[in-house]
Amino acid sequence: IVPPELLAPAANETLVLALGSRIALNCTVRWAATEHCEPVSSWTKDGQWLGTPSLSRFGQNASEHLLATVLQVNLTHDADFGVFACWVSNATATFTLRREEAAGHVSAVLAALMVLALLVLLAGLYVRCRLSVLLWYRNRYGELEINDGKLYDAYVSHATAPDDRKFVHFIVKPQLENRYGYKLFLDEQNILPNAEPSADLIMNVSRCRRLIVVLSVAYLEQDWCNSSFREGLWRLLELSKKPIFIVFESQYREITHPAISLLKQHRNLVTLLVWRAGSMTPSSDFWKELCLALPRKVFFQGTMGDPQTQLQEDKDPMLILHSSYLDSRGDPHPDGDLGDPFEPVPVGWGGQRATSPTPNPSPQLLPGLRGYLFRGPPPPHVSSLGVAEIDISDLGSRNYGARTDFYCLVTEDDI
Repeated sequence: IVPPELLAPAANETLVLALGSRIALNCTVRWAATEHCEPVSSWTKDGQWLGTPSLSRFGQNASEHLLATVLQVNLTHDADFGVFACWVSNATATFTLRREEAAGHVSAVLAALMVLALLVLLAGLYVRCRLSVLLWYRNRYGELEINDGKLYDAYVSHATAPDDRKFVHFIVKPQLENRYGYKLFLDEQNILPNAEPSADLIMNVSRCRRLIVVLSVAYLEQDWCNSSFREGLWRLLELSKKPIFIVFESQYREITHPAISLLKQHRNLVTLLVWRAGSMTPSSDFWKELCLALPRKVFFQGTMGDPQTQLQEDKDPMLILHSSYLDSRGDPHPDGDLGDPFEPVPVGWGGQRATSPTPNPSPQLLPGLRGYLFRGPPPPHVSSLGVAEIDISDLGSRNYGARTDFYCLVTEDDI
C-alpha cells in the first residue's frame, strides 16, 4: 500500500490572524490510481476531533487521484485560535493559528516613549549640569592667560554705597580670592568722570585681565550712567575684553534705566549676571557663570607667587612670599665684625651697608643695589642704626606677586 502524498500545505503552516477574521484551511493529497480504497479526511483542533470537513473535492485521471479538503474557520473568540490538523489516512498537515495583537504598535510606542523619556532626562541633566561641565572643560582645556604682564585677574568697580561695599568686600572678594584663587583690584571711584576714562583707570584696567562692574541703583546714579551710558560702554569695551556687569534681581525687575536695556541688546559683547536670592550658595549658578567669564586659573604645586613670575624665573627676593628678609634681627656684634674675613658684606634696605668693619674690605656696592658679591646670600641682618630708617608699615598691602623690573649687581670699578 502506497500512502497518500501531501501536496498542500507543503509544510506545517503558522498563520497570524486578527480577531473576527475568517479563513479557509486547504489540505490536498494525492495517491495512486491502483489503490482501490479512497482515503477519508478528518480535522482536529488541539487534539479534539472536529468531524467531517465542510468541503471535499475529488479529482482523478488514469494514473492518480486527488483529494482536496477545506475547513472554514471563523475566528470570533480567543478560543477559536489553536492548532488545526488535517488527517488523510496516515498523512497529516498542521495549521497553527495565532491571534494578532490588537495594538500592533505597542512595542514601537513603548520604544518611542523610552527614547522621549531619555531625551527629557538628558535635557534636564544638561540644564542642571551645563555650567559645571563647561567650567570643568574650561579649567582642563581652556586657553591659558599667562605671561601677559597682568597683575590682577579682575578690576572690580562699585559704588560707595554701604550695601555695595558689603557686597564686594564681604561676598565677592572672599569668594573669588579665597575659594577660587583670583586676585582682584577693588575701586569705588567714578571710572568714567566726564564720560572719559581717566589716566588712573587706563593704567589700572590695563593691569587686569577682566573688568567687573557692580551695576546697582547707586552705581547708576553716576553722571556718566545717566547722561552717556552708551558712549561709556564703548569706552569700557575698548579697555577690557567683554566686561562683566552684575545686577541685583530685586533691583533688576524694578529698574527702568536705559542702561539695562542697552546691556540686554549687547549680550554678545558683555556678560550680564543677575544676583538672585539663592546666589549666596557657593555652588550656585552665579559663581559658575562668573568663573566662566573670568580667565582660567592656573595652580602650580610646590611653587609660590604668580605663575607669570615663576615662569620668568625672576629671582628677586621680594617675590618670595616667605622671605627671611622681614625676620630682622639686630647686629650680633655691635662693637665690630668678628666673622670670617671672607664673609660677604651684608647690605641693608636701600643698599646701605652695615656699620661693622671687616678685616678684609670688600668692594663697596652702590646705593640701591641689593645682593652679595662672593656667594649666595644668607639671611640678611639689619643693624640697629638702620632700623629707624626702614618703613615696614605698608608691607602687608604691597603686591609682590609679579614684578617687571630687573636688577644688576655692579661695583665702583665697573662704572
